Amino acid sequence: MIGDSSPVVLAEGLVRMTAPNPGPMTAAGTNSYVVGREQLVVVDPGPAIDSHIDALAAQVGDRLAAIVVTHTHPDHSPAAKPLADRTGAPLYGALSYHEHFQDHTFAPDHVLVHDSCVPAGDMSLRAIHTPGHVDNHFCFLLEEHRIIMAGDHLMQGSTVVIAPPQGDMAEYILSLQRLLEYQPDSIAPAHGQMMTQPAQEVAALIKHRHAREEKIFDVCEAMGEASTDALLPRAYDDVDVSLHGIARYSLLAHLLKLERDQRVVRINSNGDEDRLLDSADAPWQWRCC
Repeated sequence: MIGDSSPVVLAEGLVRMTAPNPGPMTAAGTNSYVVGREQLVVVDPGPAIDSHIDALAAQVGDRLAAIVVTHTHPDHSPAAKPLADRTGAPLYGALSYHEHFQDHTFAPDHVLVHDSCVPAGDMSLRAIHTPGHVDNHFCFLLEEHRIIMAGDHLMQGSTVVIAPPQGDMAEYILSLQRLLEYQPDSIAPAHGQMMTQPAQEVAALIKHRHAREEKIFDVCEAMGEASTDALLPRAYDDVDVSLHGIARYSLLAHLLKLERDQRVVRINSNGDEDRLLDSADAPWQWRCC
């Protein structure tokens, strides 16, 4: 189903509106969440699509107290500035240390820090720093319902891409574990439907990531020494070939984690991780320690 920005009530004081930007990375589209009873907060206003911005503006009227973004990827934050211009609501979020694939129109009025609270009238919205997908990623706990709005930290029915250098697999796994410390009753992702068994979902995802890492290590060990591209079809032989270009980023994230764990070494490296996304065909070779 393609998002059409129609409001869907999930709980008292929580409404989902899905932007019409469907795709392989966004599912039906990016979910925006409207939080609150009297004063309202929009979480992840989404891409700069006029019809979606119009729908959000109509939903909040003159009651918008804040606009919050989980991170500054182009399907999450570009609508923030035009919505703020219409409503006068302040922007909350954090900027990435990296330039690639970022929304450069986003400039927060208030920079989020871990465990800070966003004003949401008589409801409580707590920011949880969850780096991994990208360094400036935050999730938000609606404390009244124990619902976490998870941005791209989790997707319903799929895994998220971890793309170095802004993405970090070790940090991602730690951030998944951090979510469970808040004992959520459900998770509202930016892509897909509500996830109502968060402990099981997170545990399964961590298990999947660890299993993928071990598979990558085993393939590398069996091949002796191999390039990233040679490892890809064997390490991701259970993933459709059409998605291998995307899977390559997560493969690199796993390999860099294995390197930090001193389980693999990178051959012919010149410390160029920071140019990784601009040099996706870097001729690196890998071998097990």
